[in-house]
Formats: sequence, structure tokens, C-alpha cells
Amino acid sequence: MASAVEVFKRLVLGRPVRSDRLGETLLPKRLALPIFASDPLSSVTYATQEILLILSLGGLAVLHLTPWVALAVVVLLAVVVASYWQVVHAYPSGGGSYEVVARNLGRDPSLVVAAALMVDYVMTVSVSVAAGVDNLVSAVPQLYPERVWIGIAVVVLLMAMNLRGTRESGRAFAVPTYLFVAAIGLTTVVGLAQTAAGNPPIAESAGWGIRPEEVDLTGLALVFLLLRAFSSGCTALTGVEAISNGVPAFRRPKDVNAGRTMIIMGALAIFLFSGVTALALISGVHVANSPCDLIGFPADCHSTGQRTVIAQVAGAVFGTNSVLFFVVQAGAALILLLAANTAFNGFPMLGSLLAQRRYLPRQLHTRGDRLAHSNGIVLLGLVAIVLIAAFRGSVNGLIQLYIVGVFTSFTLSQIGMVRHWNRELVDASERRRIQRSRLINAVGAVLTATVLVVVLATKFTHGAYLVVIAIPALFFLMRAIHRHYGEVRRELEPELGGLTLPSRVHAVVLVSTLHKPTLRALAFAKANRPDTLTALTVNVDDTDTHVLRSEWERHDIDVPLKVVESPYREVTRPVVDYIKRIRREGPRDLVSVYIPEYVVGRWWENLLHNQSSLRLSWRLRFEPGVMVVSVPWQLDSSRRRDVDRAQHTPGRIRRGIAPPT
Repeated sequence: MASAVEVFKRLVLGRPVRSDRLGETLLPKRLALPIFASDPLSSVTYATQEILLILSLGGLAVLHLTPWVALAVVVLLAVVVASYWQVVHAYPSGGGSYEVVARNLGRDPSLVVAAALMVDYVMTVSVSVAAGVDNLVSAVPQLYPERVWIGIAVVVLLMAMNLRGTRESGRAFAVPTYLFVAAIGLTTVVGLAQTAAGNPPIAESAGWGIRPEEVDLTGLALVFLLLRAFSSGCTALTGVEAISNGVPAFRRPKDVNAGRTMIIMGALAIFLFSGVTALALISGVHVANSPCDLIGFPADCHSTGQRTVIAQVAGAVFGTNSVLFFVVQAGAALILLLAANTAFNGFPMLGSLLAQRRYLPRQLHTRGDRLAHSNGIVLLGLVAIVLIAAFRGSVNGLIQLYIVGVFTSFTLSQIGMVRHWNRELVDASERRRIQRSRLINAVGAVLTATVLVVVLATKFTHGAYLVVIAIPALFFLMRAIHRHYGEVRRELEPELGGLTLPSRVHAVVLVSTLHKPTLRALAFAKANRPDTLTALTVNVDDTDTHVLRSEWERHDIDVPLKVVESPYREVTRPVVDYIKRIRREGPRDLVSVYIPEYVVGRWWENLLHNQSSLRLSWRLRFEPGVMVVSVPWQLDSSRRRDVDRAQHTPGRIRRGIAPPT
């Protein structure tokens, strides 16, 4: 019978997919958009809110500056989208920022980008899920106490969906993404139409005041607050690079389809962000880091959270009891929860590329049953779960760790693209186009570098220092892994002169009791025709050793039985010492150690058998010139398990397995 683990795996993942069907998982634009663009589109739900939260520190007096901060974010978003559109066409093999920097700036800068992107992907999952749960709680406040567990459950669900494969996850994410775009688009159009008709929407918080943390802001203090609001609003740019990382997942022509998807994503993100920000200002939305800072907040500020900006805008336009209000909230919650899918596609691809180049463990390069990079998906999900639990699902806490990695990769990528275009200038026929492209990337590099400095200055003491520690730590870890793989490869490089045969081969069969597994091990050892063959036992009990000697003589075994003493009742050390003595007498000799082992059918039976053999095998692996040979003996429980599996496997008769009679 198939194990419970195997049955559960098939239910979650589906049937395995053959390697030659990899091309069938490539994506058309209609599925690629929700997969790769859900992150930048979903950031619309919290980017405006983050701007208002920071400006609210100065009270109502500075909220009139929101449009200028939002305009700066829109300009930066447009420049970055244009820059990555060029990356897509210049490097259609994928890899995005990492590939650009690796080819143009060298190894170390590319590893910095890789570390920044990995941190960014982890934060994308954590922030998106936490923000999605907040929007869910805004519609159903009774779920507020369970928000952490809801977030963890969502991450597990996303892991399962992505483990099933890219194409299937794209179908699952298409409906929520398009629902969100339609819902926010409708809200924007209706809200602006109401305003034009002289009946502007009014948010529930429009009449509330805000207790400012900073008063009489002027000069540098006001500039610093605006810069901090701008850096928080730049969360609208998260995930923009995802399409450039995933170009290989698009249908042919890959770069053309990926470029068009990038333009669509940028246009939608700008439209939705601008619409939400405009309606938030028109309706008079007021938010604060703590509901207790809102003057007039109607509920207990210590036990109830405030509604998100999206919820207040939708409530102002449609009313909090209307069906459309809940449709908007459902769309916002779903796209935020599913925006993490961008990271679940980008992180495994980047991890696979780095593993292929020996900067990460090779396990991240292999594909699972459904042709997805399963190990990368699981790793990303587990780290995100730890962060959500550690920060208790707080968006305000997690958001402070965001952006640093994003703009680190943005800046280095744009610098790399400028160098790329400098090399391309040798083609005079394309000179004007190349100069225009170089200008776009140069402007992008200056803007993103400026934002990176602003982010570090404004967010460092609010939690960004953790990312500043994490990125260098990952950088040095990847260098150490690469160095290790290089040392191993050099150590295993074959020497000139062909094979070097051992002078002699000594076979040692470990014996504890004379039974069928022992006889099989002796037969296997004899079949290999060694120069010497010895049966070795350790005397830990005089009575047992005496019985073994008697049985050996009674069965007339023609292999000498060597008994080594163990006054302290150890088994491993006397065996290792005996093998070492053989090696000292013949340094060029080979010692083959045969260890009988039981093959069992139940997991708990492993706890009752093979413990001594496992310890011996592990210890002997460290001895040069020693080969450990496991001689399996299948117990009845293992054979019954195989028969049961065959009986419950579909198509068993077709494969030549007859049913029991």
C-alpha cells in the first residue's frame, strides 16, 4: 500500500510531469501578467497608506503635500519600468538584475544584487501576506486576533500551489488579479465621477483628528519627513523587476511578450496608484500608526485595528454595506495574498541560477515532480513564515525591512545597463537608439541611487538595519559556498596517468551473530575475490563470543573469525583500530568492509535495527583507503510492503504485476 506521505504528496502536487514536457509550462501574456505583476499591482493597496501614515506624524497640517510625494513615486515608477523593459530585450535569457550586473560589473557586485533580491523576495511574501490579512480583517473585524495564523496558512497554501507548477499557479492567480484591477478601476472611475458631479465621496475618518508626533515642522525636519514619506511610498515599485527575472517562462518570442507584459504592468500600476491616492485625498482619509492617535476613533483603540486606506476609499464610494465594497475588499485581500506568487516564481529561478553557478547549494537547481524548483519554493515559504510569526503579522513592522534590497538591485542594475550600452556604441548604425537607451538607464541609476540613500537614512533605525546585516551575510555565505565547491572540484580532479590500482584488497566482514545476513555478506565478499578475507567480531560479552565461536566451528565456515577485545564494551573504536592497523601495514592497499544490514518495511523498525552499522559506516567513511559495502537483507515486513504497493498501483497488470490468487 502506498505510504500516507506519498498519497498526501500526490493530492497536493498532482501527478509527476516528464522532463520533456518542460516547454508545455511556458506562459502566454494573459497568464504571465497575474504571475509576475501581482506584486507591483498589489502594492497599490498599501503604498498610498504608507505615505499617509508617515505624513500623519506631522498632523493634518502636512497632508496637503501628499500629491507631490505621490507624483515623485509615479515618475520614479515610470523610469524604472522603462529601464527594465530594456533589460528584458537586452538579456532575454532571464536573471534580471543579477544577470545584468554579473555580465557588466563582475562577480562581487552581482552577488550583492543576488543577496538583495533574495531578501526582497522574502519580504515580498511576508509584507504581501500580512497586508492581505489586514484587508481581510478590515471587512471581517472578528478575525483580527487570528491574523498571524491566517497569514501562516496562506503561505502554506501558496507553497502548495506553486509546487504544482508555474502554469497551474498562473491559472489560479489570474482571476483574483483581474478582479482586483477591475474593482479598483471601477472604484476610481465612480469616485472621480461623483466628485465631478459635485457629490465627492467622504471617508469614515474624514472628521477625525490626528495627534501629531512632530509639531511645528519646518526646514530640514519637514524635508526629512517628506523624504521618509517618499521612501515609504516607493513600496509601489516592489516587484517591477520580476518580469525581467522570468523571461524564460514566457512563450516565444520571449523578449517581445515579456516586454509587452512589462508595459501593461507599468501602466496599470500607475493608473491604480494614482486613482487610490486621489480618492484618498478627495474623501479625506485619515490614518495613523496607532488607532489611539486618531481623535474621534469610535472603538477601543487597543483591541481593534483601523480600516485600511483601500477599505475607507471603497466604503466612501460605494458604502460599507454594499456588495461592491466587499468585492473591492475581496479583490484587495486576494491579490495581496497572491502577490507573494511573484516571489515564489522569482526566488526559485534566481536560486536555481545561483546554484548552477555554484554560489548556492546544488539542491536549489533541481526540479521537483511538477518541474518546479521545489527546494527554493519550500525555503522561501519557511523563511516568510518565520518573519510573519516574529513580527506578529504587523505590516508597519515588516515594511521597514522592505525597499533596501529593492533599490540596491535597481541601482546596480541600471549602472550595469549603462556599461552595457557603452559597449554597444561600437555599432554606428544603432548609435542614436543606444544613446537614448543609455540616457534612460543613467537617469534611472541616479534616481534609484538617490532613493537608496534616502531609504537608508530614513529607515535604518526603524528596522532596515536588519536588512543591512542580512545582505552582506548572504554575500559572504555565497562566496564561501562557491569557494567550497571550487576546492572540492580541484581536489577531485583526476590525475594524469589513468587508473591507479591498489596493491592488494583486504575484505573484512563484520559479524555479531551467525545468521543468514552474515552468510550472505561472506558470500558477497568471496565473490569479489579479495586477496585476504577475514570475519571480524568485537568481544563485548564473553558468553556471546563463545557461542559465536562454537556456531562458527559447527557450520564449518572456511573464513577465519578474528575476535578483537573491547574492555569498555565499545564496538566502533575496536573495529576502526583494526582497520587502521591493516592500512598501516599496506598504505597502498584497499580495505573493503562488508556490513550486513536489515531492510525493514515500517518506519519504527529502523529504530530497533541497524544502529551499530550506521555508526560504523559513518565513522569508516573518514578513513582513507577504506570502502564500506552495505549488504542488505530484506525482512518479511519490507517484502509485504512491496506486495501491498503493487496491489494498489493502477495499471499493475499492464506492467506485468499479477494480482494475488
